[in-house]
Amino acid sequence: MVCAISVKYNAIFTACIIFTIIGMDYWELIGNKNLSVINLLQHLVSYIGLLLLVPSLIYIGVFYVHLSILNQSGPHDDIMTSAFQATLQGGLSSITKGQPLEVSYGSQVTLRNTHGQNCWLHSHMYIYPIKYTDERGSSAQQQVTCYPFKDVNNWWIIKNPGRSSLTVDNPPKAVKHGDVIQLLHGTSGRALNSHDVAAPLSPHYMEVSCYIDYNISHPAQNLWKLEIANRDTEGDSWKSIQSRIRLVHMNTSQALKVTGRQLPDWGFHQFEVATDRILAQEGNIWNVEEHKYTRLPDQTELNFQDNSDVVSKLTFWEKLWEIQWKMLFATNDVTQEHQYSSEPNEWPFMEQGIAYWIDHNTNAQIYFLGNPIIWWMSSVGIIVYIILMVVAFIRRIRQCQDLDEESWERFVTSGVLFLGGWIINYLPFYLLERTLFLHHYLPALLFKIMLFPVAVELFSRYILRSGSQRQLFTWFLVPCCAQIVVTFVKFSPFSYGNRSVSSEEMEDCRWLDSWEFLQHGKLPY
Repeated sequence: MVCAISVKYNAIFTACIIFTIIGMDYWELIGNKNLSVINLLQHLVSYIGLLLLVPSLIYIGVFYVHLSILNQSGPHDDIMTSAFQATLQGGLSSITKGQPLEVSYGSQVTLRNTHGQNCWLHSHMYIYPIKYTDERGSSAQQQVTCYPFKDVNNWWIIKNPGRSSLTVDNPPKAVKHGDVIQLLHGTSGRALNSHDVAAPLSPHYMEVSCYIDYNISHPAQNLWKLEIANRDTEGDSWKSIQSRIRLVHMNTSQALKVTGRQLPDWGFHQFEVATDRILAQEGNIWNVEEHKYTRLPDQTELNFQDNSDVVSKLTFWEKLWEIQWKMLFATNDVTQEHQYSSEPNEWPFMEQGIAYWIDHNTNAQIYFLGNPIIWWMSSVGIIVYIILMVVAFIRRIRQCQDLDEESWERFVTSGVLFLGGWIINYLPFYLLERTLFLHHYLPALLFKIMLFPVAVELFSRYILRSGSQRQLFTWFLVPCCAQIVVTFVKFSPFSYGNRSVSSEEMEDCRWLDSWEFLQHGKLPY
């Protein structure tokens, strides 16, 4: 169980069922007068140790090995924070190693938002539309967005509002918590700005733009107060990678944030940036990722502390917590439509499959479908079990003892375990607002299949009273089992991709119109 949870959090639903069964067992022990209070406490401690302590140690141990061995940068590690990436060999650490530690006036920086969206504060020469589709007007000033890729337009210069210089002094003057700064866009030279204009997609927030060249005074709209959210551990000086900051607009007292909404074509589908009056939130946390000092060609060499020795070295527990957080919430924003996505109501009868792979030269392919006979029969088994158990409950209330006590308890316990396992692994997906696929149904499918023989036995014991009826029902099940084997062989090329499939075979296996097998030279059905 704990190994399954280490791979996919969905397994926590199965753990809930196990805890429920153990809880029911312990409740029965409490009613056993032959057990003393000491005995009950011993059972409780053993349950806690086996169900919580030991699994937790295994879970932590799995990640300890994982983080100890996998210390190299790799694809998709940009989902982690800059601090986490800096602990990996290669990748970001090779770019940021040796860069200045303290951000100073004149520093060139890239600002990354890694707690709301994985993107960088960005601007470009395009302006906001004069009017949006809802007829609201904009400032028609230069767009500011959050861009999920590294780009030259992600660079900003930290400027002292009281000076015209854009270079770093010698020695550098560090920016500290509470300082008021200006941020100048590196390629356009315009200042980061906010004002009382509604944001493009979120009119309850204020628009952020780039406006006014740096050498023109316009203090009411382009001044920002620096707040270091983790200064208790990192100190009052603004440090690259390590410091988590908020930029609070001086004129409106609202913080720069990523709203999480994607702009339309005019904004190149980049993320919307705005200001929000609520300061205590993850969406307005930023950190400096790449950092360099700006100096004139004839300026003497600057003396500064680099980050080689103090680059963020997260502890194991900090890394573990970040991984858990990302696993829980990193995909919450995945709501795009997908060709093979499906809704939970389509899963019980397998109305949509998933094309995983097709050979370059032949029609050999892997298309995710279960055995239709098992899938559909077990779905019917759920309905049969529920109907029979409702009828049985009503008859027991009316003192009709159709089943002996041992059989009754077995059927009820099986229902709690298997039907409950199916429900708890299936119904929560109706609450998720993200792209879902048929494979999300697999844990629930296992419980549904295990419930089917319980439903068959209950039907046989409760409905079929005579021996001849039961014998006839048994003979009915034989061809059903044979059909399961035949169907497995029939669909195995789609499961294993071990041979090419002809057009005729595809059409023969296409029992539902929504099953879209792949075929070279043709579009999916």
